[in-house]
Amino acid sequence: MKKPQNLHRAIVQVLVFIVLVPLLPILISWLWGWVEAWIFAVCNILSFVISRVIAGRKNPGLIQERARMLNHPDAAPFDKRLAPLLGLGNLLIVITAGLEARVSMPTLNLTEEALALAVLLAGYFVASYALIANPFFSGMVRLQTDRDHQVVDAGPYQWIRHPGYAGAILAYLATPFLLDSTWSLIPAAATILVLIIRTGMEDSFLYKNLSGYNDYADRTRYRLFPGIW
Repeated sequence: MKKPQNLHRAIVQVLVFIVLVPLLPILISWLWGWVEAWIFAVCNILSFVISRVIAGRKNPGLIQERARMLNHPDAAPFDKRLAPLLGLGNLLIVITAGLEARVSMPTLNLTEEALALAVLLAGYFVASYALIANPFFSGMVRLQTDRDHQVVDAGPYQWIRHPGYAGAILAYLATPFLLDSTWSLIPAAATILVLIIRTGMEDSFLYKNLSGYNDYADRTRYRLFPGIW
């Protein structure tokens, strides 16, 4: 009985977080002709599906690991607070954009929106590349002793230590501009701040707990922003 329950829970989670959430700006504003919101939703959904299909073929255990992200008793204590905050922040960005569109019709600025879309796609690409390259890309910070956790220095991990977070930051930055939502810049900025804090805490956690991470950090100097930090 447990496996079917877990499967049903996973299906519901996918439908809610991967299909429903990207569509919230349209559903809340009820602007069915809002082209930018449709582009955002389609890019969001496709990037998730494509990256998970590729990652699942390359690292079959990774998808199961991520599906159980809220059921890891050995998750780092700090991440039990920060991971839900990131989920909430992501939700607030799209909700705020939808609410703002209800009272103020989004305007069309092709240059700004083209740039925002390029940054959004770059963010999805970097985050997806990190997911595919790293078989230990868990949804929660933890030492995966059950999966023979090792340092990964391939793909984008050659250049920065947390490329998945770097990609997410690009996506968070681009979303308010693509959706022409001034107010959603507030939850976007707050979410990025939480993500930066999480990066620093995860980096310290890996220094202390993951064998070989110190040497990797010596080789790969920057955590998140090349040339800065």
